[in-house]
Amino acid sequence: MGDNNSLASKNSIALNIAAIIIIIAGVMYAESLIAQLLMALFISIICAQPIAWLQKKKVPQGLAITIVFIAIIGIFVGFGELIGKSLSSFSEDAPKYEQNLREMGAAIFQFADNNGVKISTDEMTKLFDPSKVMSITAGFLGQLGGFMGNAFTIFFLVLFLLMEVDSFKIKTTAIVKGVGGSLAFINTIGESIRHYLSIKTMTSLLTGTLIWISLAIIGVDYAIIWALIAFLLNYIPNIGSIIAAVPAVLFAAVQLGFGGVIWTTGVFVAVNMIIGNVVEPKMMGKGMGLSTFVVFVSLIFWGFILGTVGMFLSVPLTMAIKIILEQNPKTKWVAIFLGTQGEAQAIIDKNKQSIDNA
Repeated sequence: MGDNNSLASKNSIALNIAAIIIIIAGVMYAESLIAQLLMALFISIICAQPIAWLQKKKVPQGLAITIVFIAIIGIFVGFGELIGKSLSSFSEDAPKYEQNLREMGAAIFQFADNNGVKISTDEMTKLFDPSKVMSITAGFLGQLGGFMGNAFTIFFLVLFLLMEVDSFKIKTTAIVKGVGGSLAFINTIGESIRHYLSIKTMTSLLTGTLIWISLAIIGVDYAIIWALIAFLLNYIPNIGSIIAAVPAVLFAAVQLGFGGVIWTTGVFVAVNMIIGNVVEPKMMGKGMGLSTFVVFVSLIFWGFILGTVGMFLSVPLTMAIKIILEQNPKTKWVAIFLGTQGEAQAIIDKNKQSIDNA
């Protein structure tokens, strides 16, 4: 009898692992569709807050949705127009930047030669090939414009989701009540994601604004573009701010030389230190409920499965899974592992207090 139970347990574990692998494979196969659905879902979660605020001000639901939706379209159109103009201006100014890059390469070559370091002219030419550097920078801006490629699909998904918000609540309540469950954890998921995305949006906006003003003062061209990149990539935890700094620093090197590199690097370091270590922790309050290690692993995991969108939404997705795992005693240990040391210590203290009271 004991052997049969052990075999059944092993089979159950194997089936669960197989099911998880199949689900992951399916998600990766349908990445483009699922990524759009997730983007629309999380944009809707962010938009639900201003819609609720407008409704409290006695604005009819339909009008509130229309106002917020028009604002979203305005933001996307503004971004697209900004990127288009910057690409056009960049193409016109390319010869000037190419000349700066050649002069920089010549200066390095001369400095190395004066100090007895022999550098192959061919290798130096390849290293400071203006066409390659310019194409990389232009390609980066082009990818940013391509980010809006599925905008129409996402717009309509967001619109229909916002129109169905109330019905989703009723349907979810009916489903949960029908199986004798609780709706509390679903509300917790929504509140946690809304809290995280709202705070992240505000801190990202502040980051982009500070980057824009600082780079404009330094004199870096297209400061608004580098600020926009900083705003978007700030949603990616841990490495987003580092990735955002790379194109701006490289461009500053081409335009302003080594002095520009130092100033631009200093701006990004200072802004991200202030926002990431001072402003965001105070605004986030109780935090994400995830350990730093788990945040980084989730970034890699969701990025592998869903690409760039997965990196942007890695924290909200992992938060939702953690809350779901907390509802089942059999999977609660996984949720504890995903959480912070403080949460684990709180559980230990609670269990100890229960034993003492007994």
